[in-house]
Amino acid sequence: MDVFVYGTLTEPDRVASVLDSFVFVGAAVLEGCHPVAGRYPTLAPGGETAGRLLRIDDVAALDDYEGVDEGLYVRASVPRTDGGEAAVYVGDPDALDVSEPVTWPGSGSFADRVRAYLDANARVRPEHS
Repeated sequence: MDVFVYGTLTEPDRVASVLDSFVFVGAAVLEGCHPVAGRYPTLAPGGETAGRLLRIDDVAALDDYEGVDEGLYVRASVPRTDGGEAAVYVGDPDALDVSEPVTWPGSGSFADRVRAYLDANARVRPEHS
C-alpha cells in the first residue's frame, strides 16, 4: 500500500522506528489540502501539501502509530494522478490543538466529513524526476 506522508513520517529514522519494512517511492504533492501545525501535523481543506509516498505492507502498525483507533487520525484513500490510490492520514484538529481554525465541510462524523471531502477534492500527484 502507498501512503502519502507529510509530517514526521517523511523522516526515514522515524519510519524505521514504526515499521519493519518500507520504501520511500518518491516526492509527491497532495492537492486539495494544506498543512496545519499542532501538537502533531495535520491537514485542512484547500491548497496543497508537499510530502512523500511511502510504500508499506503493515498498515496496522501505521494505524497504531497514528492513533486511528483512538480517533486521533483518520486514514482515507485518495486517487493518484498517475492511477491507483494512496492512503492519507488526517488528524482531528480538536484533538491536536492546531494553530488555526480548521473546518471540514459537510455533515456527519469527523471521519465521514474528511473522507467525503477528500473523495471529491483531493488528488495525490507523484513528482517524477
